[in-house]
Amino acid sequence: LCKVSVLTFSFFQHALNSGIRRYHVAPALCQRAKVAMSHFEPNEYINYEKLEKNINIVRKRLDRPLTLSEKIVYGHLDEPEKQEIERGKTYLRLRPDRVAMQDATAQMAMLQFISSGLPKVAVPSTIHCDHLIEAQSGGEKDLRRAKDINQEVYNFLATAGAKYGVGFWKPGSGIIHQIILENYSYPGVMLIGTDSHTPNGGGLGGICIGVGGADAVDVMAGIPWELKCPKVIGVKLTGKLSGWTSPKDVILKVAGILTVKGGTGAIIEYHGPGVDSISCTGMATICNMGAEIGATTSIFPYNARMKKYLGKTGRADIAALADEFKQHLVPDSGCQYDQMIEINLSELKPHINGPFTPDLAHPVSDIGAVAEKEGWPLDIRVGLIGSCTNSSYEDMGRSAAVAKQALAHGLKCKSKFTITPGSEQIRATIERDGYAKVLRDVGGLVLANACGPCIGQWDRKDIKKGEKNTIVTSYNRNFTGRNDANPETHAFVTSPEIVTALSIAGTLKFNPETDYLTGADGKKFKLEAPDADELPKLEFDPGQDTYQYPPKDGSGQHVDVSPTSQRLQLLEPFDKWDGKDLEDMLILIKVKGKCTTDHISAAGPWLKFRGHLDNISNNLLIGAINIENGKANSVRNALTQEFGPVPDTARYYKKMGVKWAVIGDENYGEGSSREHAALEPRHLGGRVIITKSFARIHETNLKKQGLLPLTFADPADYNKIHPVDKLSIVGLADFAPGKPLKCIIKHPNGSQETIMLNHTFNESQIEWFQAGSALNRMKELQQK
Repeated sequence: LCKVSVLTFSFFQHALNSGIRRYHVAPALCQRAKVAMSHFEPNEYINYEKLEKNINIVRKRLDRPLTLSEKIVYGHLDEPEKQEIERGKTYLRLRPDRVAMQDATAQMAMLQFISSGLPKVAVPSTIHCDHLIEAQSGGEKDLRRAKDINQEVYNFLATAGAKYGVGFWKPGSGIIHQIILENYSYPGVMLIGTDSHTPNGGGLGGICIGVGGADAVDVMAGIPWELKCPKVIGVKLTGKLSGWTSPKDVILKVAGILTVKGGTGAIIEYHGPGVDSISCTGMATICNMGAEIGATTSIFPYNARMKKYLGKTGRADIAALADEFKQHLVPDSGCQYDQMIEINLSELKPHINGPFTPDLAHPVSDIGAVAEKEGWPLDIRVGLIGSCTNSSYEDMGRSAAVAKQALAHGLKCKSKFTITPGSEQIRATIERDGYAKVLRDVGGLVLANACGPCIGQWDRKDIKKGEKNTIVTSYNRNFTGRNDANPETHAFVTSPEIVTALSIAGTLKFNPETDYLTGADGKKFKLEAPDADELPKLEFDPGQDTYQYPPKDGSGQHVDVSPTSQRLQLLEPFDKWDGKDLEDMLILIKVKGKCTTDHISAAGPWLKFRGHLDNISNNLLIGAINIENGKANSVRNALTQEFGPVPDTARYYKKMGVKWAVIGDENYGEGSSREHAALEPRHLGGRVIITKSFARIHETNLKKQGLLPLTFADPADYNKIHPVDKLSIVGLADFAPGKPLKCIIKHPNGSQETIMLNHTFNESQIEWFQAGSALNRMKELQQK
């Protein structure tokens, strides 16, 4: 019998009567109903049939049960019949469904796309203006100021989007990941985004992966996207969330178990009976912060909580289609994971992680004692809730539930307190439903719908730089200086409701599960565990319309980039490999300890130069600690023997025609997806980055820009290289996948040592190196 869509008659009737979308089902042709990927792209349809076909091909080839991650990843293979598939080893060529870019990374991505010479993007793509709005005095004023200051950049992105077929979300629309969850993510989608927290979309059952801009350009150009076949770490959830324990505590606990690099090269796949006790937006929170453990992405299986969220966000048609294909949106029974973690949600306690690293996990009940022992400041100067990780309706509701109790006893926050709505839809809805008023009444300042302090966009006035202090946030990342550029700020990450409770108490020594507060009347009271609706009883209030549709034909659209601009700069191709070994390279810096992308290419005030490669290169490695003197942004110029800033020294070497290398420690480049951390060293003459290990996105970004990311075959060889040495990488004429490269270390006294360096280049990536960059190679192929 012909299999026809099982969408119910009542659903069809509703769709037809309301005029949402009209369906035509032809049983004779065995066609299923077409469902658009989003309201904004009515002619781009979800293709579960292709996903199903590819999964069946791969399942037959592998002859074993598949994890959910494998189903969606392999379901997007370019040629599922031919590709070699081995978890953790082979490279896959994939066809993602769509691309999303935030404004800070979109500038360079669109500049690279313009350089490609292509007329229009090949897949649905969007730009989201969320990174360039500085938190200063409140939402409306800060937004107006940002529009004025960043007018040139916003105009470039809007016109480039119009010309090349990219949707444009204007400043004030919200944070990219919340917009994606509300509009673009769906069960089974493969989406890549130019931000490390793109995995947030896994809360709706999608494979959503953070990448650099050059990867986005590949997908927008219609080229298969490469990803090393990920391992799969299973996290089995049992029990049920209750009381003060929140979804945030799940990922805070997992981060403590796996550490900042434990998820590298793997997808974290949550499953088990405990999943159903977590809201859809709670699942997104957990997936979002999976970036902090180095995971490729994280995902939950499709369930009733996702269906409910899809319905509330106007996508009941997608939920109905997902119901029909549900067997492909959950893991197979008996599937095998590379590693398994089990967490009993009924036993999980509220957690708080930090300072200075997101994997230093503590139960909230212990943090006061630990802080006293370690000498961390107990007084909380600022509590900050919101961000892409925790700004859902449920998050705001639980925080408001805590605030209401304090207000009922005549209390307000002892600490300064800020609220960042995740989107215009969330802002408008919490205003309508009274949550925003409660949070303001308790002492909160509602900031713009943007990233704000989470990424260092914070004009902080209450302390001086260098002043030791503590802040608590519901954010995802807390590296040194991350939020306010002050290296002495001790930042802790936890759930929004715990941030709210601690801000009311004003100290890390407060445990809301057991401790009492004193009301204005002098009577002691204990906060009750917060309870709030996961979704509004009424429909979401969409707020202001902030979306710009791309025209059907944008060929006549002009895109301006002034040659004298200090914010934007057209890109010049990097030089090709000259066919010779890299001999006698100087060492720009040997980095001591943690070196994130914040250390390599700082955010905050530098965000304004994200579209101007030469200007932003003035922040190259200014946060990295030089092992030679223990200082940041102070390195020896090997040609003059004078100490100076890292970028100035690199520019001097480039001017003198001298190639240079960087030596790094473990998990080099962890954190943000920013490809500027790869573009800058390449622009200033760097050729090789040698480390003990790399974070996934940064290693790929380095390859894309024609650099050589190499790792010590023996990690102890890190100690053999000194900042005053010269390095030669030999054997590049025979550069091949799986074949280590030889490094000759030349010491100042004339002695030499030889060590071996490993790499993860495949054949096509070696062609990127030889061509000078992936973009150069793309152009070569176009000309053939």
